[in-house]
Amino acid sequence: MKLGTREIITFLIVLMIPVVSYLLVFRPQNRDIEASLTEISHKRDILRRLQDETSRNADLLEANRRIAERIKKDEARLPSSQGVDEIVRQVSGLAIESGLAPPTLKSLKPLEASVYWELPLEMTTSGTFRGFYEFLRRLERLPRITRVVQMEIKRGRTELKEPEITVKFTMSIYFQQGEGNDG
Repeated sequence: MKLGTREIITFLIVLMIPVVSYLLVFRPQNRDIEASLTEISHKRDILRRLQDETSRNADLLEANRRIAERIKKDEARLPSSQGVDEIVRQVSGLAIESGLAPPTLKSLKPLEASVYWELPLEMTTSGTFRGFYEFLRRLERLPRITRVVQMEIKRGRTELKEPEITVKFTMSIYFQQGEGNDG
């Protein structure tokens, strides 16, 4: 078999077809496929993060719902400004029921907070320590929000079976201005 120039050129052209098709067709397609796979991987990663955020948002919505319920419960415990007098009478009654002397009350200037008001009451009473302890326990069980801010306890008469104490403390009653839940 004799190979002439024409046969060699034809043979080289036939050999060049796969090389040229690789360079012009398959290589760009492989680059496109790899770019598409990278993009798919990136989008899956974004989708996974989005699902995580969405589940966290659902958790946050549930947490916000629970917090809103808790705020409503706490606000229900705040009397209106008209209901504060009833709370003061209840506190005074608790002191007497606990065996303490009727307390002297001095109302201080109400302090405004963001949504509620705080009314500090300066109270002075005397009695036994057990009576005062019982008074504090009953005060904690009131369905209203109160707090004892400052307390000063002085020893009184000691010749009795149970020594007396004199207590001066500041108690704050929290309330809503205007309408609220009285009772």
